[in-house]
Amino acid sequence: MKNLAKIKICGLRREEDIQYVNEYRPDYIGFILSKGFRRTVTKEQAAHLRSLLSPPIIPVGVFVNEDIERVIELVQEGVIDVVQLHGDEDENYIKQLRENTKEITIIKAIKIANADDVKSGLQSSADYLLFDKRSENQVGGTGTAFDWNLIKDVKRPFFLAGGIGLENVNRALEATNPYGIDVSSGVETDGCKDKAKIKEIINTIRNAKALIV
Repeated sequence: MKNLAKIKICGLRREEDIQYVNEYRPDYIGFILSKGFRRTVTKEQAAHLRSLLSPPIIPVGVFVNEDIERVIELVQEGVIDVVQLHGDEDENYIKQLRENTKEITIIKAIKIANADDVKSGLQSSADYLLFDKRSENQVGGTGTAFDWNLIKDVKRPFFLAGGIGLENVNRALEATNPYGIDVSSGVETDGCKDKAKIKEIINTIRNAKALIV
């Protein structure tokens, strides 16, 4: 049996970005809602962009060690439908999110450098994991790939992130069989989302076939 990987385009911050995804229809899009990152948007910007987003594209809020009350507020106000935790959030943080939001879907980013990182990450109670490369000097996404062999035997659904673009997305699908592919810098030119690259990577992923393990 075969299945297509879901697609998440992360780091949207302009009305043009929303126009691009509305046209090519990834499954998810991401807003960076913690301060201090190049692609950060405010609550007001995210709410406006979300109002322009065509259903059924799912808006994800990406947070790095964010005050939990702010995350809960953004969920309760309908700015985002999914929470992605990209920092050091623990099981208690996830428990509090579930207790204070209605059936929220949670993605937990796991930074990978070795097999122990994978083993530890698999203990998370999040609905989905997101595997990215570990960097000792950087929080949030790294934009670079890690050794995909480390996750080849993972059975639970996960997103694959980190340095994925048109040049390696087919290899990523074949090597890891992810639930979803998460791209950001791989569909940018000069720091902005590129319509042609979004179109091409979405078409590439949807034309690829990933085995269900």
